[in-house]
Amino acid sequence: MDRCVVLVDAGYLLGAAASLLAGEPARSRITVDHSALIQGLRERAEADTEQSLLRIYWFDGAPDRVPQPEHRRLRVMPRVTVRLGALTRSDGRWAQKGVDAAMHAELTELARNRACSDVVLVTGDGDLLPGLMSAKEHGVAVHLWAVQAADGDYNQSEDLVAEADERRVLDRAWITRAVRAKDLTGPCAPPPAPRPEIAAILAAPLPEAALAAAAERASDSTSSALADGTHPSPAPAAASSAPTDPTNGTAPSSAVTTGATKGVPTPKDLAGLRAPGHQTAQPPGGPANATLRWSSDRGWIDRPGGSLGEPPETASLPTLAQLTSAEQRWADREEDITTVGGDPFEVGQVFARRWIERLPEQSHVQKLSTMYPRIPHRIDGELLRYAARFGLLAHKDDQIDEHDRYAIRAGFWREIDVRAAAGSPAAGE
Repeated sequence: MDRCVVLVDAGYLLGAAASLLAGEPARSRITVDHSALIQGLRERAEADTEQSLLRIYWFDGAPDRVPQPEHRRLRVMPRVTVRLGALTRSDGRWAQKGVDAAMHAELTELARNRACSDVVLVTGDGDLLPGLMSAKEHGVAVHLWAVQAADGDYNQSEDLVAEADERRVLDRAWITRAVRAKDLTGPCAPPPAPRPEIAAILAAPLPEAALAAAAERASDSTSSALADGTHPSPAPAAASSAPTDPTNGTAPSSAVTTGATKGVPTPKDLAGLRAPGHQTAQPPGGPANATLRWSSDRGWIDRPGGSLGEPPETASLPTLAQLTSAEQRWADREEDITTVGGDPFEVGQVFARRWIERLPEQSHVQKLSTMYPRIPHRIDGELLRYAARFGLLAHKDDQIDEHDRYAIRAGFWREIDVRAAAGSPAAGE
């Protein structure tokens, strides 16, 4: 059949591009415009083979074969099929497993079924040589594409090069249409500019710091009362506030003020970071000796003791699961698969949008807004479990990366801000 197919070994294409543009094969050193890259591959393949494109197969590795955000973006593009092998760690290095075998099987099957007249291979691995030879025996013309090598030499198997019918080199000019080296000022990339929401979340002190401050205040109060021969008076609400999750909590004003001497923003500083939709409020109280658990702990362990001192209006906030019907659950999954790219900030926004749109009373949005930047732990745990569907647990021993947690919660609060400011569940569409 007079059509062309492109088979891309993403590890080779992006690794070689990183070597060419950034000096080392680490894909973390480059940024990729996948839409532009796919469009470039399609145009180049149709021009070189003089045949219309049937499909682009994108072969890549992923931990436990769970699609990463880039794979989710790719697999919903027209004429793109993503095939994932495993990504395993050995001796401190990541290695793809099963990618070459999957490419070999696909190439052989396409040729045997006469699904195309021309195949474009973007790879450098000699393990694909038997598949290339088999495709030729079935009458398929094989075009082998290389990425320009950083040192000007071959970065492909010589046997593969010798056996191909046609060979082309994707030079620096072509690569840079869709791939750029990250702007580096040294051995490490500079941190991205912080979003205001993330800055506010980062300002919350660690639980140990809050516990120590609360214990010291309680001890001073008790000692002073005993010295005067009187019974100690109840501690103010601010002093008895529960310590917070360092990535999802706020702290007593006195604790934050103490932290200001160490460069931690005070509540006044945080007020300038907040979007118009948020309201200023004192955080809820709780037992001083309670330690709040991270919702992203291994196994999604909830805090012991249920709401752990949360006020009734917060503890009564419904979860998204409680608000979602079976039909909506199916529609949500369809949207997750086809349109949600998996960026942590975007994931937080999508979750918040669904939660707000299904609330029976929009007053819940205002109640939640007063809790900023702390998300009630039941909703926060559900949010992070939802984020785990998008492969954000990869490489991290079943825990979501710290920066990703900040971005997920920041996206959640951004959507809450937009909806609370507009005062309508349809706002922000």
